[in-house]
Amino acid sequence: MTVGKDTAKEVAVEMIKPRNDTRNYKRIILPNSLQVLLISDPDTDKCAASMNVGVGSFSDPDGLEGIAHFLEHMLFYASEKYPLEDSYSTYISENGGRTNAYTSSEHTNYFFDVNADGFDEALDRFAQFFIKPLMSSDATTREIKAVDSEHQKNLLSDAWRINQLQKHLSAEGHPYHKFSTGSWDTLEVRPKERGIHTRDELLKFYKENYSANIMNLVVYAKESLDKIESSVLSKFQEIRNINRSKLSFPGQPCSDHLQVIVKTVPIKRSHKLRVTWPITPGIHHYMEGPSRYLGHLIGHEGEGSLFYILKKLGWASSLSAGESDWTLDFSFFKVGIDLTDAGHENVEHIVGLLFKYILLLQQSGVSKWIFDELSAICETTFHYQDKTPPIDYVVKCSSNMQLYPARDWLVGSSLPSNFTPTVIQSMLNELTPNNVRIFWESTNFEGHTDQTEPWYGTAYSVEKITGSIIQEWMDKAPNEKLHLPSPNVFIPTDLSIKNVQEKVDVPVMLRKSSYSRLWYKPDTTFSTPKAYVKLDFYCPFGGNSPEANVLTDISTRLLMDYLNEYAYDAQVAGLYYAISHTDNGFQVTVTGYSHKLKILLETVIEKITTFEVKPDRFYVIKELAAKQYENFKFQQPYQQAMYYCSLLLKDLSWPWNDELEVLSVLKPEDLSRYYPQIMSRTFIECYAAGNIEPTEAESMIQHVENVLFKGPKPLSQPLFPSQQLANRIVNLEKGVKYCYTKEGLNPSDDNSALLHYIQVHQDDFKLNIKLQLVALIAKQPAFHQLRSVEQLGYITVLMQRNDSGIRGVQFIIQSTVKGPKHIDSRVQAFLKMFESKLYEMPDNEFKSNVNALIEMKLEKHKNLREESSYFWREIQDGTLKFDRKEYEVAALKQLTKAELIEFFDEHIKAGAPQKKALSVQVYATTHSTENTSDEGDSNMVNIDDVFGFRRSRPLYGSFKGGIGHVKL
Repeated sequence: MTVGKDTAKEVAVEMIKPRNDTRNYKRIILPNSLQVLLISDPDTDKCAASMNVGVGSFSDPDGLEGIAHFLEHMLFYASEKYPLEDSYSTYISENGGRTNAYTSSEHTNYFFDVNADGFDEALDRFAQFFIKPLMSSDATTREIKAVDSEHQKNLLSDAWRINQLQKHLSAEGHPYHKFSTGSWDTLEVRPKERGIHTRDELLKFYKENYSANIMNLVVYAKESLDKIESSVLSKFQEIRNINRSKLSFPGQPCSDHLQVIVKTVPIKRSHKLRVTWPITPGIHHYMEGPSRYLGHLIGHEGEGSLFYILKKLGWASSLSAGESDWTLDFSFFKVGIDLTDAGHENVEHIVGLLFKYILLLQQSGVSKWIFDELSAICETTFHYQDKTPPIDYVVKCSSNMQLYPARDWLVGSSLPSNFTPTVIQSMLNELTPNNVRIFWESTNFEGHTDQTEPWYGTAYSVEKITGSIIQEWMDKAPNEKLHLPSPNVFIPTDLSIKNVQEKVDVPVMLRKSSYSRLWYKPDTTFSTPKAYVKLDFYCPFGGNSPEANVLTDISTRLLMDYLNEYAYDAQVAGLYYAISHTDNGFQVTVTGYSHKLKILLETVIEKITTFEVKPDRFYVIKELAAKQYENFKFQQPYQQAMYYCSLLLKDLSWPWNDELEVLSVLKPEDLSRYYPQIMSRTFIECYAAGNIEPTEAESMIQHVENVLFKGPKPLSQPLFPSQQLANRIVNLEKGVKYCYTKEGLNPSDDNSALLHYIQVHQDDFKLNIKLQLVALIAKQPAFHQLRSVEQLGYITVLMQRNDSGIRGVQFIIQSTVKGPKHIDSRVQAFLKMFESKLYEMPDNEFKSNVNALIEMKLEKHKNLREESSYFWREIQDGTLKFDRKEYEVAALKQLTKAELIEFFDEHIKAGAPQKKALSVQVYATTHSTENTSDEGDSNMVNIDDVFGFRRSRPLYGSFKGGIGHVKL
């Protein structure tokens, strides 16, 4: 079939899709050889698109490290057709959408979503990225700073550091060896020294690499396939096709860097072991699933597994295994183990046990029943998968288009079904002592290394390690009984959908007693055999002091630890559980296939009831918790600012250093003594949703009550009315700007951070929508001004804040170039600038922003988890406004521009007399000399003592256990 200039060629293909997927798909190829997947979903609220370009950081020319990533940033600025800078992102934001991109080694992916009625224009603006982008020299210089700020953010991140170290220890001639993010140094300083103009190189890189024939586009829309096709054809056929040959980078980059043990010093206090082998990429045998099979066994956590033994010995706190960092030409199989202090002392034994387990796999041969079980789990997972947001779905599909034949674009490698032992055996044969690279991270190595990785400054040393040494370690390893897993009893066999008698759109209260309250929401939308059950244990003695908080935290960690061997199979089979610590006790969540959910929940409750402290596990968990507390100081400065803000606003919240002090002297007997007290008084707030009948939900909760409250020796008693839970938040004073300043906790971090919070009101439909609309309109202008124009820092965000129903907005900015005082003054300047934008906004623009917000509110939930999280938030805050959307949409329809301006003037405007503001400033050592005077700001109040401040301020009333039952 010949393709005319203005027609697309349809390529008939029978795609494998989930049984319950009602969307329509079509593959077309445009005259310029652009390959496109069209997806029609009449039920969608959001439309989305993703363009996957088959070029990435491996194509960076030598001496211009990071240019592919820099180009990804630049395409967002402007185009010949839409020359106004940042107008693409503004359009997306004002139409209820979001947009982003990422650069990987061999491709760059650009994507967005938007409300349905703004999609056509958004798609046209998006297409211009690839047709005629404008890369002005002014924008180029500014955006190099954004790339540099992104790199500065990663400099002290262990994940980035170890990743680059692994690349560093590879063949210098292979692109895997390169530094790919880019920085001011690689994109500005060094090119200039060589007389190279970065902008010229940028344009050249775009011209030589961005060709339609190596691009894959996915478009997800509401219209029919034919309509989407004609829209795509008109918008994307102008992309140039220079018939760029498909890039490939053959050769294994690490063949000269094997049989090594690399000792390296991380930033955070930890010990980690990463054992990696170069392997043949599993994608060449994705239907046989060799890496999935081996990852499943080596990463197993049930009885007899490697992790089970390491945990029993007290040497490891987590283990993962699988293929990573793969391309079509090379790949790695990696085993990552988080070590305890004792594990760090026994690394030779651990490596010995790992190789003993691999030997066991060799000797046992490839097992058909294990493969069949995995294959069955994968099939159920695929056919009953949750619908995901379109923006995530298009990215997944466009990435798959680069790698798989068209019939598998929706599946990728997630459905292994060909049992071929030789393929699995062949990958297993690559996991040998002669082929291994061991990366051993520990803060104990500080001062004992002799080399430095050039890009991140990571300290390391390399030692050779032979097969005979590893054999010695295997011989000396403890003689533990390693064995393959037993058949998985949690695989669901009943996937039928329960009949719902009464169709309800919001949760209903099914039962209430002095012990618990049960909210119930049957599945009336998703028709999947899944359920979601949450039990929130409110224990007055579980969080009323730093000691109580720490003891409750350790007990929930121990419960998770005890359940791991038993419940690991449940997670493999798609049934997930969590016991998590809350401010006032703990929560149990069980979600996944409904068939065996009750069995798992009953086991969890039984463990809670019969809890006892095992000293060996207590000390392992205590050590893990202590490291997490100590590593708080290595968090990004903006995260520290968020923590301080919560500490200032939330009544009964405790500082991490108090909790660390408590933890350091804690003994097993303290927890044994205290646990019964934590549980002595409790009330359980319950939520059951999905494929579950009302009688089932009631009997589950009845069982929980019987076990906890009604046995011969009950663990718990109901609360007294005076003990009902309250969530109290500090009410800031009107007309005052509070300022809390702290030095960053890590002196080596050059980033400062500002969190500028404006508190507005307590949950109220009319005020909520005004606040949300201001945030929607201001979000993109704030990003454009403070990041794109002023280049204050890569992390620049304006977002809403909701603390237990107390609402406001916050600016969060992190910067190496300016201190927090200066950034705060720029936020004020932005608000001044935004004022005129709001006052001068044309009526049609106001209306379109209102409509965008209405559409965002009316967006349907994609899956049970999303719906449950939404309703649970109402229960947790105590607001219980399950029908909130209808009221807020009704209020939006009545809202006038004058009312919005009046709201802005009263609550948010710079210098508003009634404004309530809190500026949390975390400064780096480099910014400690910043001028700290606030001359002329008579309304400024500096906070020196967090707790004195909290005690001095009135608190908002609590919805929970209080005003939550009063109609708004």
